[in-house]
Amino acid sequence: MMYMLSGRERITSSSPYDQALVWVTLILLGIGLVMVYSASIALAEADKMTGHQPTYFLIRHSIFLVISLAGAFVTFQIPTRMWQKMAPYLFLMGLAMLVLVLIPGVGRNVNGSQRWLSLFVINLQPSEFMKLFAAIYVADYTIRKAEVMDSIKRGFLPMVGVMVVVGWLLLREPDFGAFSVIVSISMAILWLGGINGRIFGGLIALLPVAVIGLIWSSPYRMQRVIGFMDPWADPYGKGYQLSHALIAFGRGEWLGVGLGASVEKLLYLPEAHTDFLMAVIAEELGFIGVLVVIGLFAWLIIRAFRIGKEAVNNERYFSALLAQGIGVWIGVQSIINIGVNMGVLPTKGLTLPLLSFGGSGILANCIALAILLRIDWENRRIQKGLPA
Repeated sequence: MMYMLSGRERITSSSPYDQALVWVTLILLGIGLVMVYSASIALAEADKMTGHQPTYFLIRHSIFLVISLAGAFVTFQIPTRMWQKMAPYLFLMGLAMLVLVLIPGVGRNVNGSQRWLSLFVINLQPSEFMKLFAAIYVADYTIRKAEVMDSIKRGFLPMVGVMVVVGWLLLREPDFGAFSVIVSISMAILWLGGINGRIFGGLIALLPVAVIGLIWSSPYRMQRVIGFMDPWADPYGKGYQLSHALIAFGRGEWLGVGLGASVEKLLYLPEAHTDFLMAVIAEELGFIGVLVVIGLFAWLIIRAFRIGKEAVNNERYFSALLAQGIGVWIGVQSIINIGVNMGVLPTKGLTLPLLSFGGSGILANCIALAILLRIDWENRRIQKGLPA
């Protein structure tokens, strides 16, 4: 099998696990906890659904973090080979949840999107877990189909068919952002796994046509693009979110107005604690704070790819593809969210990984990074001559 990111790179640390990866993850989670509290106080006090309790979102986010870290600890105990064995079943489970969320009376509609399954105490967002299941499935598929990846009929079209089904279900919610991330993960893994260059080039050429078609066929997506092109043309309508996000960035300048001192979070900026958390970070912590967050994400992504390269050295190709697929997931979603906040990309309903409020997203991210940590742990054991 051809693997695009090969090379020799040996772990020199004597630690049994990647301590830096753990600390960077915890730092991002900690920043998220502080900023979610800061961004949500005004909303929590004003909303009667929260009982006008200023700590409402802080308490819930803290509970999400505890559950997610516990889930990550359990996930770390599972060998990577088990994830490969479970790949088809996890993917089918993800598809089943995407179907369930579309059933009236089962799926919950919030702000015009039907993306959640009600579990009484919390809401589960299946698309967040589908990102992980897609990464696992495509990595396994690429390994199983390695000998026919040059074939359009036997290697490429079956995966396209699967992604079309996933895309149709996600666009029915609608959740174009999650679909974009899943497509990015799948394409990256196929490319890294050695798909035929001409097939991949054709896919790249068709993507702009598909994206334009999806935008053109959906009035709400078209409105978002129009608002993105010139938010100031309609600052109280189509450009409302983006115009206030840009104001937040402008007010922050270099060092920010100070933690807790944001004006835009005072019910001016919608979804300040979720999709537009980075705008609040920019306003309160300034350009320096934004750079720190971007730097932490960049380190995380680079580390994921290096762990993948080390797995290649150990001839563990599924682990390599999965590690780098997780890196692509974190990277693409971070870029889209930050790009939306900065007005570089049209508005999409994507949260900032590890930081934004939302139990499903935090749990899925922590499970993914626990798998990444497990892959690194197994790499280290193999290099010491121990069983993985």
